[in-house]
Amino acid sequence: MKDPKSGQPVDVMRRRVAHGALGAVLAPALLASPSSSSSNSVPSDVAREDWHGELKHIDAGELRICYADMGKQDAHTILLLHGWPYDIQTYSSAAILLVEAGYRVLVPYLRGFGQTLIRSTTAPRNGQQSIFAMDALNLLDALNVKEFTVAGCDWGARTANIMAALWPTRCNALVSVSGYLIGSQATGQRPLAPEEELKWWYQFYFSTERGRRGYESNRTEFARLIWKLASPSWNFDESTFRRTALSFENPDHVDIVINNYRWRLGLAEGNPALSQQELLLAQNPTISIPTITLEGDANGAPHPDSDKYRAMFTGDYEHRVVYGGVGHNLPQEAPEAFAAAVIDAARRGLQFRANSS
Repeated sequence: MKDPKSGQPVDVMRRRVAHGALGAVLAPALLASPSSSSSNSVPSDVAREDWHGELKHIDAGELRICYADMGKQDAHTILLLHGWPYDIQTYSSAAILLVEAGYRVLVPYLRGFGQTLIRSTTAPRNGQQSIFAMDALNLLDALNVKEFTVAGCDWGARTANIMAALWPTRCNALVSVSGYLIGSQATGQRPLAPEEELKWWYQFYFSTERGRRGYESNRTEFARLIWKLASPSWNFDESTFRRTALSFENPDHVDIVINNYRWRLGLAEGNPALSQQELLLAQNPTISIPTITLEGDANGAPHPDSDKYRAMFTGDYEHRVVYGGVGHNLPQEAPEAFAAAVIDAARRGLQFRANSS
């Protein structure tokens, strides 16, 4: 890997952390009882797979969030946010590298994934963009985390962008895969070139009742297809995929995924309580905190060109391309490159904060 501060593309071999290194910290994740205010339940298989220590649960906002909490409690916090159709396994190797570098690492399941549950059975299964940022902020508040570095991929990158834009006094630094992803329903009405529209086929499919039923019936194979299209050079094995696919058995999963994509096209209403946040996001706010954006050289998912979003980052900024057939799920495919970017961004963020005080 080249010097991360050189501004040159990063070339890494995609590999997983050796099983021997993982063995000392892996333990079975325990199934926790759902909140007493909810009759929802998650199949036990969802929590059966190993993570780095026991998964925790906490009531935060309208959710009972399931999350991993690694490293020293008094260390600077790194918040890692996954996307769709992925889960916390996106960071299974990168999280260890960040803990070894001295950070506390929080990795929550998003609403609708794994064992994160909406506690009320009557609350809307809302998937608009700002709700995920509020969920993450509620988690940090519940854990009394005042300042943090945020990093994300796919939906998680959009959420990280929003947190960096709306709460820059708490968010020290940002790592985003891929780039600036804040949108709006107005943006969702603008047509793209035909070849670009084709890449969003699933969004249009989800806009139909047939698409909703199709995803509900075939969510595992749907996710497998997206993995292959988004990361065409990633030779993931069946066990890797299955560990994540368990997370889609969440009882809220289908409703939230469908709502997310319909909301983007203006086909679903958001939460009126979030209208002010969405109004701000519709203005395409710039991001002033230190930021590193990452892109794999073989990303098969729809994503913006880095030149088009450069102006959205007004602070210390760097863009890195990760070579070696790295696709859309970059943190899992190239954990060393991802962790290196997070470490560099966190250091710059802490220095920026110190210089500003």
